[in-house]
Amino acid sequence: MPPDSLVHEILRRPGTLTFPSNLTDLPHLTAVAGSVSQQPTGHLVVYGSHGRRLCATDPDGHPLHECEWGPVDGALRLLRARVHLDWGAWVGLTPSGLVNTMTLDLSRKPGWQRLRADDLRGMAAQAMRVPLEEVRFFYNDQDVTIGATGAATIRHRKDAIYFLPDGTFDSKQFMACMGAMHWEEIDFLPVVELFLSLLPGTGSALFELIRGLYDDQNRTKPAPRALRYRGIPTYPSEAAYRLFSNFFSPQIPGGGDPFPLFMDPPRSHMVTWLPVSAPPRRHVDATQKLCVTIQGQRILKATCWDDPAGLSYQPFDRCGAAPCERGVAVEQGQLLLVDRGTRRLLPLGHSWGTVTGPPMVGAARVGIDWTAVFGGAAPVVSPDEAFGAVLLYPDDEREIGELPTQPFVADYLQDLIEQDRPLAAQVGRAGHQLISGFDAAMTTCIGGDRPRAYTVLYDHPAFAQRQAQMLWNLWARAQRLDWLSHVRLSARVDERGDLNNRTYDLAYEWTPFSHYDKPDAVAARMQQLARQLLPGAVVFIVGPSAVADGCRAAGMHVQAITPVASLPTFRMHQSVLPRAQLKPGVMLFQIARP
Repeated sequence: MPPDSLVHEILRRPGTLTFPSNLTDLPHLTAVAGSVSQQPTGHLVVYGSHGRRLCATDPDGHPLHECEWGPVDGALRLLRARVHLDWGAWVGLTPSGLVNTMTLDLSRKPGWQRLRADDLRGMAAQAMRVPLEEVRFFYNDQDVTIGATGAATIRHRKDAIYFLPDGTFDSKQFMACMGAMHWEEIDFLPVVELFLSLLPGTGSALFELIRGLYDDQNRTKPAPRALRYRGIPTYPSEAAYRLFSNFFSPQIPGGGDPFPLFMDPPRSHMVTWLPVSAPPRRHVDATQKLCVTIQGQRILKATCWDDPAGLSYQPFDRCGAAPCERGVAVEQGQLLLVDRGTRRLLPLGHSWGTVTGPPMVGAARVGIDWTAVFGGAAPVVSPDEAFGAVLLYPDDEREIGELPTQPFVADYLQDLIEQDRPLAAQVGRAGHQLISGFDAAMTTCIGGDRPRAYTVLYDHPAFAQRQAQMLWNLWARAQRLDWLSHVRLSARVDERGDLNNRTYDLAYEWTPFSHYDKPDAVAARMQQLARQLLPGAVVFIVGPSAVADGCRAAGMHVQAITPVASLPTFRMHQSVLPRAQLKPGVMLFQIARP
């Protein structure tokens, strides 16, 4: 255990404790023995006067998470928590912070007076095609009520996840949500909704907190509680399985490989999860602006705070490959960071314990890299912009921003093209494609059936960079990296010269929200676009109603007009955030060049 003076200094550091009740408890923490526990790895865990975990730090005192507890309905509950991400940002969590309420009028249903909460749960289970037990698990009697006049109220509680720009809840921005956890007695693994909005490192930081609280609760039990992946519905994925497996070991009846069973949504819950003996631990090196995650004696990832790529370094696979060709290894007792052909050696931290791996597997592959689509030089973005290039959605009636609106359209078009055979054939024949302004969804607009020439024009460099990295990883897994030579990304403001002289037989065009009240600008762009299209080309345009007039004036044929607010992809989003609103007048146009 570090000297009391060091512990006291750590607890008083700005940013370690921020919740008012924790600051009030500070005299207890610095006076009562047993308030601070040192883990075998050197990490510190601080417990409040109520006996619950308040915070955890790495061995050098850098904060990893903080919890606030208080009375709710006569019991001590988790009120808020925040977790520190590898690259310096904070993410907050509010239990049951998102409550979606639905009301039903049962007064005209014969015998409604005899209905009970479990009857409503049975109806819900049938409608959602999930076992009744799952509905009972997530909807208690307080969430399902029937009033004296036959009005039924159903409340679905979810834990809200926020980005905390200044590290506190004063400036919180809604980011995602997950199944409402029983934080006082953790008994399942949650489904995360809007997971694509999570800032890098959020999942592992939240599970670090979950595993810490789970260990606190199971410390005196003869056997640890087995957990299951539960949600209505579940969304099993390979990424979720890998994340869970770092902290808990999957088990199935009779033994065997649990992964196929987990990936089958109706049966995902049949996999049980028990704690691994050595969960991942994080260490912060402020001098090197570095955060490493270590499990056992192996480094799982390394993140440099000042990295404008906004990516972590991960171990090489057996073939010497790593995401975006950025790998981490331990070589001759030093930390090795490889970024394509660049090598950087750093000393291992004194507080990390024994670290022997991962090893360098052969020579790192140096082929076409993700910056190739920019002509070999990535756009200039700050590290915070790079790491923060995710889509955030409001949880109230505020309009969804321009970038977060784009995936609703791109995902819908992807489904439409797959289902419409004539349209799929026409899109499949296209050899030269223009993607203009779809900065948050350009990867969805790029086909994976064959190589073709792509001209991509972007407005937001950080999002364009993130999409380029996603495309590289997608095509690397498919062994199609040579296709990247056909993709060219350029800033839309630089569109000139040879770009204006190119012609296309397929185009995706996003009209900036700033042009919605500028019909002349819209008309001018439609005229320009018409000159860039080959005869028979198909174009998908998102914009205001003026697009239709502009297309007709430019000699193009308007085949379909659909409000984006009516797309099933947006309706699906509203099932998570019912109050979600789009900018009025956002339309999707399908256009043909005669």
